[in-house]
Amino acid sequence: MKKIISTALFVIAITTAASAQLYRGKADASSISFFSKSPLEDIDATNKKVTVVIKTTTNDIQFAVPMIGFKFPKPLMEEHFNENYVESSKFPTCTFKGKIVETIDFTKDGEHKVNVKGTLDLHGVTKEIETAGTISIKGTEVHVVSAFKIKVADYGIKVPSLYVQNIAEIVDVKVNAVLEPFTKK
Repeated sequence: MKKIISTALFVIAITTAASAQLYRGKADASSISFFSKSPLEDIDATNKKVTVVIKTTTNDIQFAVPMIGFKFPKPLMEEHFNENYVESSKFPTCTFKGKIVETIDFTKDGEHKVNVKGTLDLHGVTKEIETAGTISIKGTEVHVVSAFKIKVADYGIKVPSLYVQNIAEIVDVKVNAVLEPFTKK
Protein backbone atom coordinates (compact mmCIF):
# COMPACT_ATOMS: atom_id res chain seq x y z
CA MET A 1 0.00 0.00 0.00
CA LYS A 2 2.82 2.43 0.92
CA LYS A 3 4.51 1.69 -2.40
CA ILE A 4 1.33 2.54 -4.35
CA ILE A 5 0.87 5.82 -2.46
CA SER A 6 4.55 6.74 -2.94
CA THR A 7 4.33 5.98 -6.66
CA ALA A 8 1.12 8.04 -6.98
CA LEU A 9 2.67 11.02 -5.18
CA PHE A 10 5.78 10.79 -7.38
CA VAL A 11 3.65 10.80 -10.56
CA ILE A 12 1.62 13.78 -9.29
CA ALA A 13 4.82 15.68 -8.41
CA ILE A 14 6.34 15.04 -11.87
CA THR A 15 3.10 15.99 -13.65
CA THR A 16 2.82 19.20 -11.62
CA ALA A 17 6.45 20.14 -12.30
CA ALA A 18 6.13 19.36 -16.02
CA SER A 19 3.07 21.58 -16.36
CA ALA A 20 4.46 24.41 -14.22
CA GLN A 21 3.28 27.83 -15.26
CA LEU A 22 5.86 29.78 -13.31
CA TYR A 23 9.61 29.23 -13.30
CA ARG A 24 11.97 31.05 -10.98
CA GLY A 25 15.76 31.28 -10.98
CA LYS A 26 17.55 28.79 -8.79
CA ALA A 27 19.46 30.38 -5.92
CA ASP A 28 22.97 31.40 -7.01
CA ALA A 29 22.55 29.64 -10.38
CA SER A 30 21.80 32.75 -12.43
CA SER A 31 24.13 35.56 -13.37
CA ILE A 32 24.41 38.69 -15.42
CA SER A 33 27.83 39.95 -16.41
CA PHE A 34 29.17 42.81 -18.45
CA PHE A 35 32.41 43.54 -20.23
CA SER A 36 33.80 46.91 -21.27
CA LYS A 37 36.77 46.86 -23.66
CA SER A 38 38.70 50.09 -23.90
CA PRO A 39 42.17 51.20 -24.97
CA LEU A 40 43.51 51.56 -21.43
CA GLU A 41 41.62 49.02 -19.35
CA ASP A 42 39.14 46.17 -19.73
CA ILE A 43 36.40 46.07 -17.12
CA ASP A 44 34.32 43.04 -16.32
CA ALA A 45 31.91 42.28 -13.52
CA THR A 46 29.46 39.54 -12.61
CA ASN A 47 26.30 39.63 -10.52
CA LYS A 48 24.91 36.37 -9.04
CA LYS A 49 22.13 38.05 -7.10
CA VAL A 50 19.78 38.03 -10.09
CA THR A 51 16.07 37.30 -9.76
CA VAL A 52 14.47 35.89 -12.90
CA VAL A 53 10.93 34.65 -13.54
CA ILE A 54 9.21 33.16 -16.59
CA LYS A 55 5.43 32.74 -16.78
CA THR A 56 4.90 30.08 -19.45
CA THR A 57 1.20 30.76 -20.03
CA THR A 58 1.91 34.31 -21.20
CA ASN A 59 5.60 34.04 -22.26
CA ASP A 60 6.43 36.84 -19.81
CA ILE A 61 10.03 37.03 -18.64
CA GLN A 62 11.37 39.37 -15.98
CA PHE A 63 14.75 40.05 -14.41
CA ALA A 64 15.66 42.14 -11.38
CA VAL A 65 19.33 42.89 -10.75
CA PRO A 66 20.58 44.68 -7.63
CA MET A 67 23.30 46.99 -8.94
CA ILE A 68 25.38 46.67 -5.79
CA GLY A 69 25.62 42.91 -6.51
CA PHE A 70 28.15 43.32 -9.33
CA LYS A 71 31.57 42.04 -8.30
CA PHE A 72 34.74 43.34 -9.94
CA PRO A 73 38.34 42.09 -9.95
CA LYS A 74 39.44 45.32 -8.23
CA PRO A 75 37.59 46.87 -5.24
CA LEU A 76 38.21 50.40 -6.58
CA MET A 77 36.39 49.53 -9.83
CA GLU A 78 33.41 48.33 -7.81
CA GLU A 79 33.41 51.51 -5.73
CA HIS A 80 33.55 53.77 -8.80
CA PHE A 81 30.86 51.73 -10.56
CA ASN A 82 28.42 52.04 -7.64
CA GLU A 83 29.18 55.61 -6.59
CA ASN A 84 30.11 57.44 -9.79
CA TYR A 85 28.45 55.65 -12.71
CA VAL A 86 25.29 53.68 -11.90
CA GLU A 87 24.70 55.49 -8.60
CA SER A 88 23.49 52.35 -6.85
CA SER A 89 22.16 54.22 -3.81
CA LYS A 90 19.89 56.32 -6.05
CA PHE A 91 19.09 53.58 -8.63
CA PRO A 92 19.45 50.32 -6.70
CA THR A 93 17.92 47.93 -9.24
CA CYS A 94 18.04 47.28 -12.96
CA THR A 95 14.95 45.51 -14.32
CA PHE A 96 13.90 43.91 -17.56
CA LYS A 97 10.25 43.13 -18.31
CA GLY A 98 9.41 41.48 -21.60
CA LYS A 99 7.98 38.65 -23.60
CA ILE A 100 9.45 35.68 -25.39
CA VAL A 101 8.25 36.13 -28.98
CA GLU A 102 8.22 32.46 -29.96
CA THR A 103 5.85 29.87 -28.51
CA ILE A 104 7.68 27.20 -26.53
CA ASP A 105 6.39 23.96 -25.08
CA PHE A 106 8.03 24.00 -21.64
CA THR A 107 6.90 20.41 -21.02
CA LYS A 108 9.26 19.00 -23.67
CA ASP A 109 13.04 18.83 -23.52
CA GLY A 110 14.88 20.76 -26.21
CA GLU A 111 16.79 23.86 -27.20
CA HIS A 112 14.94 26.83 -28.66
CA LYS A 113 16.35 29.93 -30.35
CA VAL A 114 14.19 32.82 -29.20
CA ASN A 115 13.75 36.55 -29.47
CA VAL A 116 12.77 38.60 -26.46
CA LYS A 117 11.19 42.06 -26.59
CA GLY A 118 10.69 44.30 -23.61
CA THR A 119 11.89 47.24 -21.58
CA LEU A 120 15.17 47.61 -19.74
CA ASP A 121 15.15 50.05 -16.85
CA LEU A 122 18.68 51.05 -15.89
CA HIS A 123 19.87 54.12 -14.01
CA GLY A 124 16.34 55.57 -14.02
CA VAL A 125 16.00 55.34 -17.82
CA THR A 126 13.60 52.90 -19.48
CA LYS A 127 14.25 51.84 -23.07
CA GLU A 128 12.75 49.21 -25.32
CA ILE A 129 15.15 46.48 -26.34
CA GLU A 130 15.00 43.32 -28.40
CA THR A 131 17.54 40.55 -28.16
CA ALA A 132 18.08 36.96 -29.25
CA GLY A 133 18.80 34.10 -26.91
CA THR A 134 18.47 30.41 -26.26
CA ILE A 135 16.11 28.61 -23.93
CA SER A 136 17.03 25.02 -23.15
CA ILE A 137 14.66 22.70 -21.33
CA LYS A 138 15.82 19.51 -19.66
CA GLY A 139 13.43 17.84 -17.28
CA THR A 140 12.13 20.50 -14.92
CA GLU A 141 15.08 22.84 -15.47
CA VAL A 142 15.00 25.79 -17.87
CA HIS A 143 18.29 27.42 -18.92
CA VAL A 144 18.24 30.92 -20.45
CA VAL A 145 21.27 32.36 -22.26
CA SER A 146 21.53 35.70 -24.06
CA ALA A 147 24.09 38.31 -25.03
CA PHE A 148 23.46 41.88 -26.11
CA LYS A 149 25.04 45.32 -26.12
CA ILE A 150 24.00 48.52 -24.44
CA LYS A 151 25.23 52.05 -24.99
CA VAL A 152 25.91 53.54 -21.55
CA ALA A 153 24.99 57.08 -22.65
CA ASP A 154 21.50 55.82 -23.63
CA TYR A 155 20.87 55.18 -19.93
CA GLY A 156 22.17 58.53 -18.68
CA ILE A 157 25.40 57.04 -17.36
CA LYS A 158 28.01 59.75 -17.67
CA VAL A 159 31.68 58.99 -18.05
CA PRO A 160 33.95 61.90 -17.04
CA SER A 161 36.24 63.01 -19.87
CA LEU A 162 39.23 61.99 -17.75
CA TYR A 163 38.06 58.34 -17.95
CA VAL A 164 36.83 58.16 -21.57
CA GLN A 165 39.84 56.00 -22.48
CA ASN A 166 39.03 53.60 -19.60
CA ILE A 167 35.35 52.85 -20.19
CA ALA A 168 33.78 51.71 -23.46
CA GLU A 169 30.78 53.55 -24.87
CA ILE A 170 29.13 50.21 -25.65
CA VAL A 171 29.14 47.42 -23.07
CA ASP A 172 28.64 43.69 -23.73
CA VAL A 173 26.05 42.09 -21.44
CA LYS A 174 25.65 38.34 -20.92
CA VAL A 175 22.74 36.59 -19.23
CA ASN A 176 22.96 33.04 -17.94
CA ALA A 177 20.03 31.83 -15.85
CA VAL A 178 18.90 28.45 -14.57
CA LEU A 179 15.25 28.24 -13.53
CA GLU A 180 13.07 25.63 -11.87
CA PRO A 181 9.32 25.35 -11.31
CA PHE A 182 8.14 27.74 -8.64
CA THR A 183 6.29 26.09 -5.82
CA LYS A 184 4.75 27.86 -2.85
CA LYS A 185 6.18 26.70 0.43
